Order: sequence, then C-alpha cells, then structure tokens
Amino acid sequence: MSFSIESKLGDLLDNETTKAILEKHLPGISTHPQIGMGKGFALSMVAKFSGGLITDDLLQKVDAELKTLG
Repeated sequence: MSFSIESKLGDLLDNETTKAILEKHLPGISTHPQIGMGKGFALSMVAKFSGGLITDDLLQKVDAELKTLG
C-alpha cells in the first residue's frame, strides 16, 4: 500500500511507520482530542479543518516523506 496525504488519516495513524512521520511533522496529532472525527478523511481534507494548524508547507513535507515509503 502506498501512502500520501490523500490516504485516510485513520490508515496513517494505524501504521507505526506513517504515524511516526505524522508525529514528526505534526507533534501530538495522534493524541489530539478531536482526532477521532477526522480518521475517515484524507489528511489533505483534515488539514482544511485544522484552523491553520496543518499548513500547506507541512502537508508538502509529510507527503514527500510518505511517498518515499513505496
């Protein structure tokens, strides 16, 4: 399975490798009180509702690193 910012947030958090990438760029994302609501959506969609916490720059960095996984 290949991963990107179009992957569902829940799938990214369920995989230890991709979860580590998210935590590296977005510290605390896996334990955020509202994270459960976003698990069924792509990370790119969740970013739109993050109130500016997940910037386009961060998305680009996460996407680039996720794409190196395969």
